[in-house]
Amino acid sequence: MSRVAVVTGAARGIGAAVVTRLAGAGWRVVAVDRCADLPGVGYPLGTRADLDAVVAPWPSTVRAVVADVRSPHALVDAVALAERDFGGLDAAVAAAAVMAGGRPLWETTDAEWDALFDTGVHGVLNLARAAVPALLRRPEPRAGRFVALASAAAHTGLWHLAGYNAAKHAVVGLVRGLAADLRGTGVTATAVSPGSTDTAMLAATADLYGLSDVGEFATHQLVDRLLTPDEVAAAVCWLCSAESGAVTGSVLHADGGFLA
Repeated sequence: MSRVAVVTGAARGIGAAVVTRLAGAGWRVVAVDRCADLPGVGYPLGTRADLDAVVAPWPSTVRAVVADVRSPHALVDAVALAERDFGGLDAAVAAAAVMAGGRPLWETTDAEWDALFDTGVHGVLNLARAAVPALLRRPEPRAGRFVALASAAAHTGLWHLAGYNAAKHAVVGLVRGLAADLRGTGVTATAVSPGSTDTAMLAATADLYGLSDVGEFATHQLVDRLLTPDEVAAAVCWLCSAESGAVTGSVLHADGGFLA
């Protein structure tokens, strides 16, 4: 039987790449995205057209859901759709996040701080609250997976991005605590910390730093290039697999050597 996943932040970037990889491997997927811009975020977010393009190749096995991860009820509905249409839930991937900053912490606005935490931290919490009970509804022996996108910024300080640092540190702490709560259930909780990945979010970061070429971020990584969303998605999808059962409460550093 095909495994079933819910993926947030699915309209573009790493979230979209996760949907594509899972669907290509035979998973049935509920692909969730806000598909609208957000106060406190100074760049355009993914659109409904972006989300539709991601799901179009799999009309029978991938559902597009326009929903805001800041809304607990919206994610409960997305999980209910997975259970109703596909028979259950085996993995939840929290990939929705935004970038804001470009100033010292003491100059960070409330709107920027709220955007970072409401989407990047509360969104992970809301998905866990909605998805974990469904993962636990699978009969034993289970192989449920909860995977959150953290960042290299969860493990080091980045200049003028203290709010983003704080949000991503919170994601790692949330995942470690969740893994402890899931002890012995067969459901695991992990995080993936990407390095500089060629996405719209990285382009927005370059704008915050006044960089004309996003490729300048590649110099911080041992691979000496930007990562592709698909490379990071490969790590996420392995953690979603039944084969990753020995890994929980851990962070997989898919960062191209950013932290080496």
